[in-house]
Amino acid sequence: MPKALGKRHVEGIGEGSLSGTLARLLQLTGDAVVAFDGAGRVLLANDEAASLFFSASEGLVGSDVRGLFQLEADVADVPFCAQDLPFPVDGSGALVLCRTAGGHLSAVRVRCDAVHAPGETYLLVARLAGDAEAAAHETERTVAELRRANKRLAGAMNIVLDTLDYEDVGSLFGRALEEICETMEADGVLAYIADVGGFHLRGATEGVDASRAPRFMEYGRGLETLAARSGMAQRIRVLPPAGEALRQGRLSNREVINEETHEVLKISARRLPPFTSFIVVPVWFDGRAIAMIEVGWERMHPLREDDAKLLDAVAHYLSVQLVGALSAMRAERAQSFDALGTDLREELMGASGEKDVEQRVRDVLADAADALEAALVPLGVNEHQSVVVADLPLCGHRAIPVAETLGEDVAAHEEGACVTDVGPESPLAQTLRDLGEPCVGALVDMGYLAGERRAFLVLRPDGEEPLDEVEHGFLLRLAQDVCDIYRGEAERAQDKRISQALQRGMRNELQKVEGLTAQGLYSSATAAAFVGGDFYDLIRLPDRRACVIMGDVSGKGVEAASVSAAVKTALGAYAWEGLTPARMVRSLNDFLLGFSRLETFATLFVGIIDLGAATITYCSAGHPPALLVRAGAQEISMLDVQSGVVGAFADISYQDGVVSVGESDVLMLYTDGTTEARDPGGAFFGEQGLRDMLMRESAPDKPFEGFLDRLLATLDAFTGQRLDDDVAMVAVRFDELGGLPPKMSYK
Repeated sequence: MPKALGKRHVEGIGEGSLSGTLARLLQLTGDAVVAFDGAGRVLLANDEAASLFFSASEGLVGSDVRGLFQLEADVADVPFCAQDLPFPVDGSGALVLCRTAGGHLSAVRVRCDAVHAPGETYLLVARLAGDAEAAAHETERTVAELRRANKRLAGAMNIVLDTLDYEDVGSLFGRALEEICETMEADGVLAYIADVGGFHLRGATEGVDASRAPRFMEYGRGLETLAARSGMAQRIRVLPPAGEALRQGRLSNREVINEETHEVLKISARRLPPFTSFIVVPVWFDGRAIAMIEVGWERMHPLREDDAKLLDAVAHYLSVQLVGALSAMRAERAQSFDALGTDLREELMGASGEKDVEQRVRDVLADAADALEAALVPLGVNEHQSVVVADLPLCGHRAIPVAETLGEDVAAHEEGACVTDVGPESPLAQTLRDLGEPCVGALVDMGYLAGERRAFLVLRPDGEEPLDEVEHGFLLRLAQDVCDIYRGEAERAQDKRISQALQRGMRNELQKVEGLTAQGLYSSATAAAFVGGDFYDLIRLPDRRACVIMGDVSGKGVEAASVSAAVKTALGAYAWEGLTPARMVRSLNDFLLGFSRLETFATLFVGIIDLGAATITYCSAGHPPALLVRAGAQEISMLDVQSGVVGAFADISYQDGVVSVGESDVLMLYTDGTTEARDPGGAFFGEQGLRDMLMRESAPDKPFEGFLDRLLATLDAFTGQRLDDDVAMVAVRFDELGGLPPKMSYK
């Protein structure tokens, strides 16, 4: 027998074959048989007694035997005395009146005698006095038995028919439980599934209060062990508490009788289902109990042997189908935790900044604990004193015995998280149990993050189910996500420092060139951005020449910043070598293909301005086409000779384009963040919007000073100051042209 169960035999009933013979005799006899103790409490009643005597809804067992007979006075508050009964207790017969199950008074012949056994026990046998009435009663009993048997058979057939070729195995389990409940005319049915450490509650019919049922039954510690070891259904009845137990207050333990063996067992009250009478049915598959079904009644109810056999047969039939249903339930449960894990990860990834990360982590861990129906207990580690302090739900801050677990192998946690089960017999569980705190769950250690040891407990109350494999995996993945977000934040902080250093070393500048007036502007899409891939430059060259550059490197952060810095440096060198724009871009393409290990590419506009010749020789490599606004805003020309992007392909060709310029003309360069800006409704600003803006802001009555600032203000008004991408713009006005120098040759 399981060690958590105390047992004794019912006093007055023999052991071994004698008890089995007596039990069978009580079922076979046509007489009503009642056993009661010296306090008048009914201890036992067979089916005939239940059908003959009138009883309250709780049944005969546990009731006052005097209530079965017609007495001259109310004896509810009168102490019981066997000699006050309306019949002798010496074994002689007597004719008395009783209230039958039909509600009317009838004469019955009774014989009652004391049982020679320890304690004061009496056995009473009764039958209806009149032959006609007795015959009618027997007929009613037979018809009732036939009806009950027919209902059981029909219910069993319904279970079989309803579950044949069941397509939705996920709901098969629930449907089968409802069918069993209806067939057995029970108040409710509970279903437990064998899993980590014991049987876990995974199903209940609508009529049962599942909150009063134990959520978890450890192997070897509950009534389910009786059924598992016997291999068949067990009929269990909870005995009324004795007066002494009631006087002690809360009932921590209860006595139940196993009607298969007639043994009285003592069991913890929290391990009992919310039933007074119930049948525990094991479901077997491949030689092991995969589930346990409890069919119960809230009031005292006759537990018949044939009902137990019927339930065994139903469980045997359902075992194969239930295996599929249980697999589907586990898969569905795993999917729900996967979906929750994805949502929580997205919540973490949305954090920005150290304070936001800390708050998001706290919120996400609290949500995870709620989903696990557990308490979240943060841990603080003082390694110098080898002390771990827990912020417990009830006791507040307390030192707990987990310092060795967290302190011995720090290196093991540097690359990820570790989840350790808190076993019921562990020192930690015992400490928490003594404090009255939740003590079943897991310890999650995430190692050192942001300079601190990060760990927490996820705990359920004592006696609740431990974390199963699905929940364990969910916690581990979540802890790893927390590690990733902390490490990602640290990497972003490092990237920011590096990028800012790069940015300081490659500030966008426009050198002063005689004969030109230039403006440049860069606007980040987010206030938190520290560097992007957009850049521009204006380089003064000999012989009244200049090189204007506008570029956009894919990506953000250190990679984009480093590539941008390299591109600007290389183009400046190429310009001083006297290369044509197409040659400059071709050389840059070869350089980038060997420079970046990532798939980084750039779009570029490179133009050589020759003030003496009043021309721009340019190469536009995948960049938005430059615009030339003619003096007085009379016309806008597009520089439409286009080539492919830079740094993507080795065998791409690049072409030069040439355009003539006049005094007061304005060359407008921009990145795609300008034309791809959207209004709150999602509409693009577009090339036409840019053209209209340029014509309006280049009007003769508008000064060139502040030209780009006015353009950006227009964009901000259009987007509601919510740019989707960085914006860079350069405007170059041609002030003095002509004075052709000696002709230069380009390489």
